[in-house]
Amino acid sequence: MSYGSVDIFTDISVSVPRDARIAIVGPNGVGKTTLFRVLVGLEEPTDGRVFRAQGIKIGYLPQEAVLNGTHSLWDECLDVMSEVRAMETELARLEGAMANPEQAEQVLERYGLLQEEFERRGGYVYETRIRTTLSGLGFSDNDYNRPLTQLSGGQRTRAFLARLLLSDPDLLVLDEPTNHLDIAAVEWLEGYLRIWNGSVVVVSHDRYFLDKVVDHIWEMSSEGLETYRGNYSAYLLRRQERWELRRKIYLSEMQRLEKEMDFIKRNIASQRVQMAKGKLRRLSREVEAIERLGFDALQSKSWSEITNLVKISDHPMGVAEAERRMRALRGPKTRPPRLNIDLKTGLRSGDLVLRTRELEIGYADEGRPLFKAPDLLLKRGECAAVIGPNGAGKTTFLKTLLQRIPPLAGEVILGASLKIGYFAQAHEDLDPKRTLLAEIETVAPNMLQAEIRSYLARFSFTRDEVFKQVSTLSGGERGRLALAKLSLGNANLLLLDEPTNHLDIPSQEILQEVLAQYQGTIMLVSHDRYLIDALGTHIWEIEPDEAHLRVFKGTYSEYRAQEVAQQTVKQESARERYRVDKRSAARSSTAERKRRARMQEIEGLITDLDAQLASLGTKLENPTPDQVQVEKLGREYVQVQEELELLWEEWGELHE
Repeated sequence: MSYGSVDIFTDISVSVPRDARIAIVGPNGVGKTTLFRVLVGLEEPTDGRVFRAQGIKIGYLPQEAVLNGTHSLWDECLDVMSEVRAMETELARLEGAMANPEQAEQVLERYGLLQEEFERRGGYVYETRIRTTLSGLGFSDNDYNRPLTQLSGGQRTRAFLARLLLSDPDLLVLDEPTNHLDIAAVEWLEGYLRIWNGSVVVVSHDRYFLDKVVDHIWEMSSEGLETYRGNYSAYLLRRQERWELRRKIYLSEMQRLEKEMDFIKRNIASQRVQMAKGKLRRLSREVEAIERLGFDALQSKSWSEITNLVKISDHPMGVAEAERRMRALRGPKTRPPRLNIDLKTGLRSGDLVLRTRELEIGYADEGRPLFKAPDLLLKRGECAAVIGPNGAGKTTFLKTLLQRIPPLAGEVILGASLKIGYFAQAHEDLDPKRTLLAEIETVAPNMLQAEIRSYLARFSFTRDEVFKQVSTLSGGERGRLALAKLSLGNANLLLLDEPTNHLDIPSQEILQEVLAQYQGTIMLVSHDRYLIDALGTHIWEIEPDEAHLRVFKGTYSEYRAQEVAQQTVKQESARERYRVDKRSAARSSTAERKRRARMQEIEGLITDLDAQLASLGTKLENPTPDQVQVEKLGREYVQVQEELELLWEEWGELHE
């Protein structure tokens, strides 16, 4: 794909199989979004072709997707189900027609087929699906009837994603789907995509999300696209192995070429000149091949394949030219472009960095706290990761610790010899009217302009970019500038509010490495679970429903394992209660059946005894002359009467 004379990417040949789970990773600006637009048909490639399966339904989530309209959130989601709802209406009409005996027979077959298709497409559960999807993406019941115009930008992006998931496409193409989602919503989306029956191609900077969802990685760089099997963690290992292999190939080939050149130089004017010229011709062709294809080609392809791929001259270079071009051969790319961040701690802080007592976080004019915290303790060298949903008060918490906002109650006690560095999520510490040079001068007034330019180059700001105003920077560029200022502060306590927002994955990897080696103390607010898991020694979770901060001592993996274990115990307890209730219900059902059977049996006996009693009464009313027979009838009458009374008493108890 090219724009004018600029190639965005070239020579990309890939395929998306059925049920694929693929992630595209690479630095910002390499063309990931452009590739997406080409794949879904929004742009035509400059060269090459894209083949799509006949009748395929593609669902595309752009990076800045926002659902617009005047309908309510619920109506927008119902609109996706228009075909199913039309079936529902037709089924109701057919049910009415079947009530007419004259139409019943001819309607019945149509009704059966339609009902089967209605059930297959989830017609009986579509409202439940909508509620589950909206709830999973962080919407409350109160949001369902709100017009889209009343939702925030982030909510409308989530509404777009909800509508997309409910539409059941064959292929989901998702560009940064975790933007605007808190951890709970991202975890729900992970679970949804793992069991979803379709293919997924995703671009995401959320490395933890990629670990949970994908099984193939496409790595895009300025040099092309490479594929890897496995999730993100597996990709890191295999990428390092591939880099090391290429480095070995490079060193081996350079040693061989240097030996060849040494032989040529020693023998080009000797009796072995013909052999030397032959080697020079061969070396010239190899240098040309490496210049075009790289060192990998010499190992992975035969010489005939190489000559077919590139047009190689049969005329040898001169010895000096061959040596010059050989020396100019560069080694393979061993890693993507890197930020050069160096976080120094400067002065050593005291062992006790932070303590709180009966702390309540919030704003006085709201009348109630966002949350209450137990007495917190943070020591030198530890990292407390603060997590919780959007709006829970994480940023307010950091600003309270910075003493920019007073606590509603309680106190914050900072340790001795602290120098605090603060990375603000919204980068409000950057002046939009200043240039990049001027921003660095605010924290390093003694640096010369040439030194500042050299320093900014370590953060990928080069040439005239240093004269740009902050207001013109992208989110990722502002993040890099804020990190550049932070690095000059020599802080021994870092308060970081979403430091990986807008950073591409290579930059996130570098920041993680630097923070892991940092000798100071860190307070980290982040949705980046990969970063939290790598750095966090404490997990501080804000629970807004309880208005409480919960402390867990351990890593994020340990925290999640405990959560899963507790959830498993709850589920097992619920299942056991269900089994007990089911057994109890079964016992009750059996007893009920026995009770009803006995009552019916008693009613039969009572009927028989009533008839017998009536017969005995008739005989006693017209007694025979035989006195013995009369007495016998009398005793039978009394006995039957007693049996009847007992049966009626038992029937009454069973009835009650």
